[in-house]
Amino acid sequence: MRATTIHAPFDLRVEDVPEPVVQLPTDAVVRVLRACVCGSDLWAYRGEAARQPGQRIGHEFLGVVEDAGSEVSGVRRGDLVVAPFMWSDGTCDYCAEGLTTSCEHGGFWGSVGYDGGQGEAVRVPFADGTLVRLPAEAASDDRLLSALLSLSDVMGTGHHAVLGAGVRPGATVVVVGDGAVGLCAVLAARRLGAERIIALGRHTARTDIARRFGATDVVAERGDAAVAAVRELTRGHGAHAVVEAVGTEQSMRTAVDVTRDGGAIGFVGVPHGSGTGLDLSVLFNKNIALRGGVAPVRSYIPELLPDVLDGTIDPSPVFDLTVGLEDVPAGYKAMDERTALKVQIAL
Repeated sequence: MRATTIHAPFDLRVEDVPEPVVQLPTDAVVRVLRACVCGSDLWAYRGEAARQPGQRIGHEFLGVVEDAGSEVSGVRRGDLVVAPFMWSDGTCDYCAEGLTTSCEHGGFWGSVGYDGGQGEAVRVPFADGTLVRLPAEAASDDRLLSALLSLSDVMGTGHHAVLGAGVRPGATVVVVGDGAVGLCAVLAARRLGAERIIALGRHTARTDIARRFGATDVVAERGDAAVAAVRELTRGHGAHAVVEAVGTEQSMRTAVDVTRDGGAIGFVGVPHGSGTGLDLSVLFNKNIALRGGVAPVRSYIPELLPDVLDGTIDPSPVFDLTVGLEDVPAGYKAMDERTALKVQIAL
């Protein structure tokens, strides 16, 4: 089969690799219909996250079950399924608590020795704990498939962010970051009843999506100017709930500075760069809560899935470029150069 591999910074290849097969009775093999490129994939692409030459890549996909081990009972051959960005056994203490990303037997697609999502097929460990069945008829609806694909990562991660930030009906929310996760956080905040949603971003194509998703205000400034603008919009108080969806020191400082006393920050931006530089005394003195991390999206899919299926939320606009498998390297280049927001791969 064909799959995307990474060999060095900016050196992605689509190559012939062995077909995945069931190795353990809890495995399934999924033939991929849709996959995508994540902003976090770009850190490997740019050489800022170590990868072995020839390692697979990609962690967001949905497809059709092609084979299943003898102990798999939750899915069967022919089922349309979505996979969260990490596999999990569904039975350990962490999974029982909903923290599937800390699963004692879990792992990340594209790890050494495992398939990545940006390929024709994937061996799925712990299929019953990992995969979620989707309606078969969704396979013939391109828009719905894109919306469902977002449940593998960005929609669930945006939801995790707003939960960490304590978004509630009537709240004022600020979203720092105009990438796919930040935009999905806008959608998630609206879903939870936020009254005012202020999106920070300077790219019109992205802020247009933010408004479509429910943003009531857009602030294009950065740094101190952004903080001043948010303060002006909130009578000097700041926001009850703030989402940090970038992961840089500057973005976290902005998030802290726009949070009102007694508010909370939900942080889901993968940390990179020089660190957060947080002054804990500021959080302490203002009673600001800080909560977030790697989103356990497997736990959120059952809650979000019905709203995607009935159109209550539609995250599909975050995918603004679709490529075939052979053109995945071009898709990475487009995202790296910020000419694409999020690339979808159609197989």
